[in-house]
Amino acid sequence: MMDIQKLYSLFKECSRVATDSRAIEGGEMFFALKGENFDGNEYALKSLESGARYAVVDEGSAAALSGDPRVISVPDTLQALQSLARHHRENSLVDGKPITVIGLTGTNGKTTTKELITRVLSMKYKVTSTQGNLNNDIGVPLSLLSIKGVTELAVIEMGASHPDDIGKLVNVCEPDYGLITNVGRAHLLGFGSLEGVKMAKGQLYDYLAAHGGKAFVNADDPDLMAMAAERVGMETIEYGIDKWDAIVLPSSAEHPYLRMAIPQEPGSETLLAVETHLAGAYNATNVAAAIAVGLRFGVSLEEAIEAVGSYIPKNNRSQMEKTGRNILIKDLYNANPTSMTAALDNLAMVEAERKVALLGDMRELGEESLSEHVKILDKVLSMGLDLVCLVGEEFGKALDGTVPEGVKWFPSSADLASWLKENPVNGATVLVKGSRGIQMENTLPEL
Repeated sequence: MMDIQKLYSLFKECSRVATDSRAIEGGEMFFALKGENFDGNEYALKSLESGARYAVVDEGSAAALSGDPRVISVPDTLQALQSLARHHRENSLVDGKPITVIGLTGTNGKTTTKELITRVLSMKYKVTSTQGNLNNDIGVPLSLLSIKGVTELAVIEMGASHPDDIGKLVNVCEPDYGLITNVGRAHLLGFGSLEGVKMAKGQLYDYLAAHGGKAFVNADDPDLMAMAAERVGMETIEYGIDKWDAIVLPSSAEHPYLRMAIPQEPGSETLLAVETHLAGAYNATNVAAAIAVGLRFGVSLEEAIEAVGSYIPKNNRSQMEKTGRNILIKDLYNANPTSMTAALDNLAMVEAERKVALLGDMRELGEESLSEHVKILDKVLSMGLDLVCLVGEEFGKALDGTVPEGVKWFPSSADLASWLKENPVNGATVLVKGSRGIQMENTLPEL
């Protein structure tokens, strides 16, 4: 059995943790993780040659039998990584007490909400948070292990595509506070149904209820309110656009980004303007979540609004870009029925003379894939858009051989890009959205 205290003392000698031997810069603790198509044990000795201080490998591997004193053998490298992360979380102290961890999950908006929360809390605290979307069984421990001695708060994002994923991750990061952005129809291949999604995401609430934790809950969302009510003993901190009597202002070519107005205090007629660089009214609840977290931790409303305004999204998440020819709403990182519906609703609200939707398949929907694509097809056809371009096999099945006027279908995003080159779109507001595997970013150079 691995001695976690011994492993932790060696970890503290190292500059950081690494899982990619190609990224060694010197002084790291390298973990030889295994996946379907790779085995990090094969690169452990190479990592040491490149400057890693220690290499954690699986018992019985060639590296474990090498006799190199810098090699640490464990029964399971992933379990060792997770155990080390939990131990570091428990031993990272602020004023003599374990650091406060805020854990968040949800169907949509996790990464944007995490970034907004981090930006708001950073107005007052030194914050460590998940980098990018490293939110799985490897990313969560890596995020925890990046907590430094100066860190005062940690914000950890958790993703899930299987029923027990969140249950495992909360036992690694041990959150004191939690937030579920929403629950929707995504990863149905793994969860089976919307109820399966609720049970999976609800494991964050389960942990908080069992450990005296507190949950930030969107009071406008009946699913989240019902889920929270089921967890007896869990303290809730409610927020919401309707609950706060906040207003989401319409977007236009002059004001393309999300804008809001929030009462200065509950019941006040004095409204404070919230200007963002986010595309889409659906991000209003993400902004509200970040402000709610900030208020709980002593950040003033004015400071929170300033922080939200300073956040500029990247990685094609809720990004808006004005090109020489069009206004693009880029939401390319992922797609599911809930986020696709929200993106189309937002496009419907935008004031623009010409509107276009370029939509790629939604992946991982299992047996419900066809019916969900048909619903999105029906919705987009009802919107009276100037042009609709659909990409992928699933949308092809939904069309069932009948392509209505104003609609184009393409097997791949590369095919759509070639068509756009020959048939340029100009002077339009264009929504570009699809699951990551469809690679809708291939169309952007032609817009």
